Amino acid sequence: MICGNTKDLRELPQVIRGWAEGAGLDEIGQAAPFDLLTGRFEVPDNNVTDVIASEWQWLLKDADDADWPQYQALIESAHAEPKLRRLYPFTSHWALSFSDTPHYPFSPAFVSIESPRGTGDYTIKEWRNSPVLHHVTTAAEAIAIAIDRIPADLLQTPSEGPAQDS
Repeated sequence: MICGNTKDLRELPQVIRGWAEGAGLDEIGQAAPFDLLTGRFEVPDNNVTDVIASEWQWLLKDADDADWPQYQALIESAHAEPKLRRLYPFTSHWALSFSDTPHYPFSPAFVSIESPRGTGDYTIKEWRNSPVLHHVTTAAEAIAIAIDRIPADLLQTPSEGPAQDS
C-alpha cells in the first residue's frame, strides 16, 4: 500500500510504527522523512480515472528514483502518449504493461515492454513470458509499437465513449 526509497534504514522505524499502530496513509506519509507514495490508495473514492492518474504519478516517481535511465525514458514516453495514459499502467519484473481497469484481473495483455539496463534494446512481447515480438533501440520506438498494438476495445470504454487524444 505504500512505497518509498531511503538509503538510511534508521528512517524506517517511524514508518513501521505508524503502520503497526494503525495510522492513516496520510499520517505515515507525513511522518516519513523520505518520499512515500501510495498510488491508488491516495484516491479516497476509488474513482477509476483518478486511480489511473495516481498510478501514473507513482510510476513516474518510481522511475525517477530507480537510477535506471532507460526505464525512466520508457515510463515518461508512455505517459506522454494520451492513448496509453488513459490506460492503467502496471509493471511485473520491471516490464511495463497496460489494462483498461485498475482492478485485478487486468484486461488481457496486448504488450509488455522490458527496458535494457545499460546497453541493449527494449524488448516488446505480448505479455511478460511470451516470445519476443520486437527489439528496438529507443523508448519512443517501443511506445509506438505499443500504441499500434492497442486493441480497438481498449480505445473505447462504455462509460466514456470513444477515446480522446487530449
